[in-house]
Amino acid sequence: MSTTATATRAVRNTFSGLPAAFWWLWASTLINRLGAFVSTFLALYLTVQKGYSASYAGMVAALYGLGGAAGNLVAGVLTDRLGRRPTLLASQMATAGTVALLGFASRPTTIAALAALAGMATSASRPAVQAMMTDLVPERRRVRAFALNYWAINLGFALSASAAGLIARYSYLWLFLGEALLTALCAVVAYFRLPETRPGPARARPGPDPAGATSLWTVLRDVRFMTVVGLNLLLVMLYQQGLVALPLAMGRAGFDSTDFGVVIAANGVLIVALQIPVTRFIEHRSPGPLLVLSALLTGVGFGLCALADSVPFYVLTVCVWTLGEIVNSPTQMSLVARLSPVEGRGRYQGVYTLSWSVAAFAAPLLGGSVIDRFGAPALWLGSLAVGVLAALGYAHVMRRPWETAPSPDCART
Repeated sequence: MSTTATATRAVRNTFSGLPAAFWWLWASTLINRLGAFVSTFLALYLTVQKGYSASYAGMVAALYGLGGAAGNLVAGVLTDRLGRRPTLLASQMATAGTVALLGFASRPTTIAALAALAGMATSASRPAVQAMMTDLVPERRRVRAFALNYWAINLGFALSASAAGLIARYSYLWLFLGEALLTALCAVVAYFRLPETRPGPARARPGPDPAGATSLWTVLRDVRFMTVVGLNLLLVMLYQQGLVALPLAMGRAGFDSTDFGVVIAANGVLIVALQIPVTRFIEHRSPGPLLVLSALLTGVGFGLCALADSVPFYVLTVCVWTLGEIVNSPTQMSLVARLSPVEGRGRYQGVYTLSWSVAAFAAPLLGGSVIDRFGAPALWLGSLAVGVLAALGYAHVMRRPWETAPSPDCART
């Protein structure tokens, strides 16, 4: 009885105390990820279905990431100037249109151009979503809120990855159309249920940097913040290999789309199972050791792919680097929120999410080229080295007491 009561109290504490608007944003995120087929299966679609080389598939995925980089920066500025809600709506409708067109494209140049536009539209929603979430949720609950949102992302991803592997065996076109329809549904939810949360001038922080003074140059000169962004870039370079290099390596080893769907679904399943209890454990702990641990787990997980020769072994490697992702995500996102001034949240989130888009651009080029020239084992051993390098970077940077970082609602010096 006491065990049941404890579990009930834990569930109540996890899901209570968050505003209703947060849960509509959470629902929109879940719907979006239920249809996130294209970025996961784009490389496999181009090589298996269309017959293009790994290098071309890597180039297209890189253009998708390059478009995302531009989308993050533009959307970060628009999120602060126009508002969170209109930026989010425009991004979602543009994503639905470009993804649908990509499914019908047949010429290599058309595919490449539409991939870049789709990447731009998709990534443009991230600064708006994260700024809105930071606006809605008090600082003391943000780690939990970011963890719950990340949980929704991966709950949707786990389901979509498994379903997409089966759908792709019959028609890749339905992957594109399905993502377009579900993204349009997200826009409907945003339009009818999400409020505008952009703070007015009265809520802007005091000090020498008044409301509206934050620019992209201000963000880039913030050494503390940009250090976090740089280290995050190293780790995201590895996570992107799970979407591009891993399916390419498995395809060359004789595995099919269903095998890859099962393997990559382990990422979402594990996050769904462990993200909430792990977050409750790490919520009030020092971020330094957590970030070092996450980097090591990520590097080791991808390094083990050099030894993988079966679906269960590949699933094991995904489980290892996913544990690193589970620890890293809420820890780092809450830190970024604390480092972002109120009137510049869109720009700060835009630059932070830019690291994901830069990785989406660079990682496929690197992964595809290394696999073509040196083979997959060389890429996985290099990934291990990157993980260790990121861990050393976090160990060095986090010697400073980051827990004393100012709240985003306080003046920054």
